[in-house]
Amino acid sequence: MKLPPLATLRYFDMAARTQSFVQAAERLHVTHGAVSRQVRLLEESLGVELFERRNRAVHLTHAGRSLHDTTRAIFEQLEGAVQRLQQPEDKVLVLSCEPTIAMRWLIPRLPRFHAAHPGLQLHLVAAGGPVDFTRGGIDLALRRDDFHWSRQLHSQKICDEWIGPVNAPGHQGTRLLHSATRTDAWPTWQRLAGQPLGSHERSDFEHFYLSIQAASAGLGQAMASALMVRDELDSGQLQAPFGFIRDGSAYHLLSPQPIDDGSKRQCFAEWVNGECQACLAHLSLGQNDDPAPPSPPQVR
Repeated sequence: MKLPPLATLRYFDMAARTQSFVQAAERLHVTHGAVSRQVRLLEESLGVELFERRNRAVHLTHAGRSLHDTTRAIFEQLEGAVQRLQQPEDKVLVLSCEPTIAMRWLIPRLPRFHAAHPGLQLHLVAAGGPVDFTRGGIDLALRRDDFHWSRQLHSQKICDEWIGPVNAPGHQGTRLLHSATRTDAWPTWQRLAGQPLGSHERSDFEHFYLSIQAASAGLGQAMASALMVRDELDSGQLQAPFGFIRDGSAYHLLSPQPIDDGSKRQCFAEWVNGECQACLAHLSLGQNDDPAPPSPPQVR
């Protein structure tokens, strides 16, 4: 099958990112008409409409969203590859990180990393599960140990996982929020807490971070990682009425190369380990703690 011209895909991707032909034109340093023509050429080549055009606004169609999922990943990889080529190899660290911990914990703390290590450029790739280090050019992967990885990989444990129910103040309610990426979160907590949850209304979300966001919006009670809600607990946006308990899993850094060899990998490992320990200490959670079972949940 013949692929459409690469230029049309680039114009489409920028228009999809910005949801605006005008903004896409500004970023690509071309005219609004040029973006419109390239997108139309792509639509004609594929035989499907990628945007709905109404009232001078553009909105992705179902086909457009599907295509953008692919073009976004491709162009992000290209941009990352070009960035790495333009900088000394030992100054760029490519980190693959699970989306929820990347969005809710790591990214807000990266300014501190850049301030502490101004000479090291971090390139972040959001992904979970097994890692193709060679194809992705990945130096390190931050993962929870909910899958088996090759014994040939070097690994370093960062911290234990602590979980607990969270909800917005005054919005505990009767609805439990579940996620497809952690289907065992509520049953695991129920088993460890030794308390039956009974029958409750539920809502399901595709990703773990969406269920936590729903809890922040007052839609119910979500099961959360202590690391990922630390900032919301501090601000009072969320509360953890039953505290947190270890669920038996942990976060690890994985690499095909030694992590403790004095390289950029060790530099990041030491920083992220310090950040995790500080976060857990702030929440009065420690690696050697043996917390008492939480109080019986009053989910009504």
